[in-house]
Parts: sequence; C-alpha cells; structure tokens
Amino acid sequence: MQALVRKPWLLAVGFVLAAMFGAGIYATAQAVAPDTIPAPERARMEKVVRDYLLEHPEILPQAMERLQQRQTAKSIADNRSAVFDPFAGAWAGNPQGDVTISVYMDYACGYCRASLPAIDKLLKTDGNVRIIYREYPILSDQSVTAARWALAAAEQDRFRVFHDAMFAQGQLDSGAIARAAQQAGLDLARARAAINSDRIEQELRGNHALARSLGISGTPAWVVGDRLYSGALDYSSLKSAVSLARRES
Repeated sequence: MQALVRKPWLLAVGFVLAAMFGAGIYATAQAVAPDTIPAPERARMEKVVRDYLLEHPEILPQAMERLQQRQTAKSIADNRSAVFDPFAGAWAGNPQGDVTISVYMDYACGYCRASLPAIDKLLKTDGNVRIIYREYPILSDQSVTAARWALAAAEQDRFRVFHDAMFAQGQLDSGAIARAAQQAGLDLARARAAINSDRIEQELRGNHALARSLGISGTPAWVVGDRLYSGALDYSSLKSAVSLARRES
C-alpha cells in the first residue's frame, strides 16, 4: 500500500480496472510494484487511466466509497464481539434475532431523540431484530453522567425505562437525570454505588475506543450488519438497512 501512495497513478489504475473488470483485477494491481513495470507499458496504462477518468469522472468517488465500505466492514468484523455484545441489560428486541443493530447515542443529542420512534416502530414490526444500545457521551459532562446512570439502570434490568424517561426530559441536567432514575424505579443507592464502578468506566472507555476504530465521530451512529450509518434514521431508512443486512448475511 505504501507503494500505491507513492505512485498515485497506480492507485488510479486499480480503481479503473476494478470499475471495468471487478475487484479481483484491483487486488492484482495492488500487488504490482510500480518499479517493475516497464516505462512504455506504464505510459500506456497512464493514458488508459487518464482517458477513462475523463470519460467517467464519477467512478473515483464511487470507488473511494466502496473502499471505505470494505474498510468499515473489516473493522466491524475485527471487533464483532465488542460491537454486538451488550452491556448487561442495555438491549431490546429478540435476543436470537438474525440482525443486530448497535446504536451509539448521547442523551444530549436531539437527533438521537428524533430516532427513537423509528427504533420503537422497528421493534414492533420486526420480531427478528435485536437492538444494542451503546452509551457514547460526547456532547457534555452531563451526557457522561446520564450515560453512567443508564448503565447502572442496565444492571438493574431497567435500561429501556430509564432510556426513554431520560430522552423524554428534554433539557439534560442533574434534575432531569434524577427524575428519570425515579421514573425508572431504580434502586437509587445501588445505582449511586455503580455509576463510578470500574465495570461502567471500562464500558464507556471501550465504547469510545470502539467508536474511534469504526470511524464514528458523532451521534447517533448505527452499525447494522457490516455497514455503518451516521445521523438520524427514520423508520424507512432503518428498515432498509435491516433488509440490506439480511441480503448480505
């Protein structure tokens, strides 16, 4: 790959060959060292690339998108357990579902709140889906506190109740967190002891490390099958992502 970076034209050749003939040719191009190609042949290939790109300039963005998808799929595969194994009770749906969605949220995120109806509708209409909730507090200190309480609620099998109550509060502050905890019926003494525990600290640190590995930089973010989606998703988009994951599995 370093040779490809030093010789951008060879990378372009790979993209063009992949577009024209498929990914197998691209893999072959990656394996070719630039210095082993005779100058006349290299000049001919450069002209082929130039002419093709002038006629089909749209392929480079498409090729880069495809490459990004493959890299994301590999990152998901390399971290599958961390992505799809829930923390305690921080999940919903069918535990044996054929598609698992791992969603990264922050309680201060308006787009996360806007996505809740889509998640609820999907759970009601598709009995073969599992949702994993990943606490990814990045917007404020109160986000971190709320995430800790959510994980404490998960340890009491009260995650979804707290989760919904937390988002229903509107503005995120200490009072909102306290009200959500009361509405969720938490054992408050047990929760207070848990929020600064090593296990919750490790979960939050792990979620941040995993997000970096997957290229997640904002909320909400969704891992569905081998694909990553960013931003609020409505029901139709979420359903389409699930259908695609089933086709690709």
